[in-house]
Amino acid sequence: MTSSFRPPQDRPLRPAQDRPFKVLGIQQIAIGAPSKDRLRTLWVDLLGLEVTGNFVSERENVDEDICAIGSGPFKVEVDLMQPLDMDKKPAVHTTPLNHVGLWIDDLPKAVDWLTAQGVRFAPGGIRQGAAGFDICFMHPKANDEFPISGEGVLIEMVQAPPEVIRAFAALADC
Repeated sequence: MTSSFRPPQDRPLRPAQDRPFKVLGIQQIAIGAPSKDRLRTLWVDLLGLEVTGNFVSERENVDEDICAIGSGPFKVEVDLMQPLDMDKKPAVHTTPLNHVGLWIDDLPKAVDWLTAQGVRFAPGGIRQGAAGFDICFMHPKANDEFPISGEGVLIEMVQAPPEVIRAFAALADC
């Protein structure tokens, strides 16, 4: 199957070797439900993930348990989310796989470069996320101005701390 997507003539795609940043690995996945209780039964009680924190935000309409699998720089968060108000946006429970978070070695360069390539970002820009890292979100839907998106998936780009960057660099050297 071939794709019918073509970049706009005024914004040709640049080869990957010109990319001024690296996607290092998965930082998190976020799963939403009307209530965290059933999510906790599976992910914490049965699968054994450790709850490492909780984040509540009226602005983001979320109450989330931050869980972890793995350790050190290879730890991956599994965020179990429920809305504070079922009738408000964002509705973190309406897409069960809410978003995927990617470790990025240079978030500002990544956002600038991807924007120049036609990638649409969600409002809010780069800001501090629930885990304390700088983040921004790639929009799940494209538009005329920015024809490239997550195609239905919200993608969180997360600035990797130095120890994560070093650990992934060491893997690349192996």
